[in-house]
Amino acid sequence: MRSLDEIRAALEACYAAIEGLCADLSEADWTAQSLCPDWVVRDVIQHVVSIEAVMAGWLPEDDRTPPPFGRAASFLEGTDDPAVLAQSVGAVLAERRRDLSELTPADLDRPSWMPVGPGSYGRFLEIRVFDFWVHVRDITIPLGRSTDDTGLAAELALAQVESSIGYIAGKKVGVPEGSSIAFQLTGPLVREIDVAVNGRAKQVEHLDNPTTTLTTDSTTFIMLACGRIDPQAQIDSGAVSWTGDGELGERAARNLRFTM
Repeated sequence: MRSLDEIRAALEACYAAIEGLCADLSEADWTAQSLCPDWVVRDVIQHVVSIEAVMAGWLPEDDRTPPPFGRAASFLEGTDDPAVLAQSVGAVLAERRRDLSELTPADLDRPSWMPVGPGSYGRFLEIRVFDFWVHVRDITIPLGRSTDDTGLAAELALAQVESSIGYIAGKKVGVPEGSSIAFQLTGPLVREIDVAVNGRAKQVEHLDNPTTTLTTDSTTFIMLACGRIDPQAQIDSGAVSWTGDGELGERAARNLRFTM
């Protein structure tokens, strides 16, 4: 888990990105299709900030009790108007900044409900960074807007995918027993994520001779893992390529999705 200062900085970057979009979206942009099939841009912003509204003023007392999700409905009321939504976003994020400023390092270790099961409050906040980071790109990619895909928020988003890489390789891709795969990320976050299957798929420190090497950039890798972009389009454009076992490489390129 990252330090309190790092988590604060990553969330601040996410908040600033959403506020920047709210200030700059055109009338047509608000109703443009996002990468989420059922949501336009406005819906994405409503969703991601409504969860922050739920978390405002809340600290977990145990790992079974979720935050008060009923607050989301109060936040959403009347926010179909972009001007009202932008104002509500600013108010919620200001409250969340106050919350974060009052946290102590010990608060990160509080047992907490999380969307993926029992954990800690710090881990929950890291998942919030991941959620924000991906949802910002759900908006910017279809609108053709550039983003800075470096920094702490990007690191935390990638870490969420990397933490599930054994499941992705073993269950989604189906890397066979005795085989291995290297995910070579060329940037903006440069990584080699290696997985070998010996009984089960597991991340390893290094592979000298992987069965297959899949090469892509870190943003494409994360967005494919989230099921947001079309694998075929990435293959056709050359954004994803592979060497070694061709059948396994193609299967990996098409089956990275583990969440949506």
